[in-house]
Amino acid sequence: MRYLKTLRDLVIIELPSIGYMVVSCDSIGSVGPNPLDEVKVNGRIVGKFLARVALMEVMSVNAQPIACAVTLSINQGSQVAEILDGVREELSEAGVNLPEEAFIMSTEKNFKVSQTGVGIAIMGLARDLKTGKALRGDLLVAIGKPCVGIEVLDGEERDQIADLKDLAKLMRKDYVHEVIPVGSKGIIHEALTLARNSSLTLKLFDSPHINLYKSAGPATVLLAAIDELWFTELRENLNKPVNIVGKLL
Repeated sequence: MRYLKTLRDLVIIELPSIGYMVVSCDSIGSVGPNPLDEVKVNGRIVGKFLARVALMEVMSVNAQPIACAVTLSINQGSQVAEILDGVREELSEAGVNLPEEAFIMSTEKNFKVSQTGVGIAIMGLARDLKTGKALRGDLLVAIGKPCVGIEVLDGEERDQIADLKDLAKLMRKDYVHEVIPVGSKGIIHEALTLARNSSLTLKLFDSPHINLYKSAGPATVLLAAIDELWFTELRENLNKPVNIVGKLL
């Protein structure tokens, strides 16, 4: 067993004769139906986006999820059921059907909670990893619009944010060499991460239609390194905003 060094938000463990184990995690705070939550949404929405981020991280490196742990810093009740429904809905959207034995969760049982706090960890397995595969000359393309807070719901309604279906489309394309989800650190941070992870440098382009520095919240943007000859084909096959961010050198 060997731990691999990566700039991605992942733990990657090489397992001899098996492949790779990949672990991702995410958390959400002050978003939900509780009295002190800053962004008021129902539990199902919380669960969906909580799972989406962690799933995108694992699946973007070509790993298949095999286990899920959900930590809920809230009290038992209807909120818990709603959040878990949202998590399972997003797992289903990703084509992941985990048995009950592969799904665990914990809630706060000792103290009354007035503000939502939730976390998730997803474990996956991969025979071959798709990370550090970007090539010199690739275009760096952003799919989706950076959204945070209540903007996320509007962005989803308008088909402006990336989702798991978009990720699946990207992963099926041979001309897409690497994909990385963009979250709270913004496009520019993940663009530099993707470049460095393949020992390349990034030449930024003028991108007037997208904010490269804004938080993309719960992975509302996917960043893809693609063969530039296929950009038009990619844009026509995605029903989302698509912007060229730069080029890898």
